[in-house]
Amino acid sequence: MSEAVRQLPTKLVEKVWGRTRLPDPFTAPDGKRIGEIWFEPPAELPQLLVKYLFTSEKLSVQVHPSGANALAGEDGKEECWLVLDAEPGARLAIGFDNELSSEAVEKAARDGSIEELLTWHEVAPGDVYYLPPGTVHAIGPGLSLVEVQQNSDTTFRLYDYGRDRALHLERALAVADCGPYPRAHHGTAQERGTTLIDAPHFRMDRIEGEPDAATRAAYTAPLLALPLGGELRSADGTASAAAGECLYAESLDALDFKRAETTLLTRPN
Repeated sequence: MSEAVRQLPTKLVEKVWGRTRLPDPFTAPDGKRIGEIWFEPPAELPQLLVKYLFTSEKLSVQVHPSGANALAGEDGKEECWLVLDAEPGARLAIGFDNELSSEAVEKAARDGSIEELLTWHEVAPGDVYYLPPGTVHAIGPGLSLVEVQQNSDTTFRLYDYGRDRALHLERALAVADCGPYPRAHHGTAQERGTTLIDAPHFRMDRIEGEPDAATRAAYTAPLLALPLGGELRSADGTASAAAGECLYAESLDALDFKRAETTLLTRPN
């Protein structure tokens, strides 16, 4: 396809930690535990993946490599989260309370005490977290997130609460940062304003209504636009998206924001 604007296909992904009931406007098929809803990356932006995550249980303690330390057949993965909804007490584990040796992390991963060494962050809607490669992390239950990431499925599990899934301790420890999570990597949408993340591999902005001149100037090449409220349309009226949908656009000027409310924009860097 070569349309200036088009809606991306969605993919519902079952996960053991997913939900049988999803928040509006999504619906889980009967008997299915849906943990992720992906928007298939367009051919013009194969390096970016945008998805929703919905949790009812803890995700595994895991880590991703960078492009520099990935081996043949692996891809680096940088990602970020925007919290949309959080049940009381919902938390994210990111980084460790103290600087640790690889040996200490391996021992804790094997005996299950790694949960006690991780830093658990209580979260609220609007919180933003950037996770560079090497960040050890886990998502807790009761959360709805938007995730923007490099389009990579390379994940190394350190701990999985006794679930019957493979662990990857050797590779995980080879790429993991075993220290605290930098404060500069997280904040709130209110604190950060329009540009939530401007990282080596992607940028993410959150706008209300029409984009300002600076945002338009930053998005003159292909991008993805995710309405969180209101409706987004193509300038020629041939495509549209509401909450729960995502548009590819060849530039911001190809989009009509007259009916838009809150919109996330992302592009490769």
